[in-house]
Amino acid sequence: MATVRQVQVTFDCANPERVARFWCEVLGYVVPPPPPGFESWEEFDRAQPPERQGSAFACVDPTGVGPRLFFQRVPEGKVVKNRVHLDVRVGTGLRGEERLAALEAECARLLPLGAVRGQLLVADEENESCLNMQDVEGNEFCLD
Repeated sequence: MATVRQVQVTFDCANPERVARFWCEVLGYVVPPPPPGFESWEEFDRAQPPERQGSAFACVDPTGVGPRLFFQRVPEGKVVKNRVHLDVRVGTGLRGEERLAALEAECARLLPLGAVRGQLLVADEENESCLNMQDVEGNEFCLD
């Protein structure tokens, strides 16, 4: 019998804390407590060598159900389409105009956080409608 494994989704980015805090707002995630011996993540960060300061950040599902999201600084910028992306499931079980309204409402909530609206893909014979979006650093995700 196969063993179920925990997964972490890792994002390469320029500003890990900024991107992590964006996803906290999108998903209702929280920043985990700092490591033992540190009162805050800022204190922990200051204790790191200069080249490591600000190089990583994480957020977690407060219920413990969803995967941990980890954000790591990389020197290069994003230049092509993501090979993996998140689908934020806001329209599950909804169809037609009701689904479109849910997608549009979530889009409206995310735009002030720095999200960028992409293309609305309208339902066809095989797929329900979804809305392509980008996070604060241009990583694609879908409102599904």
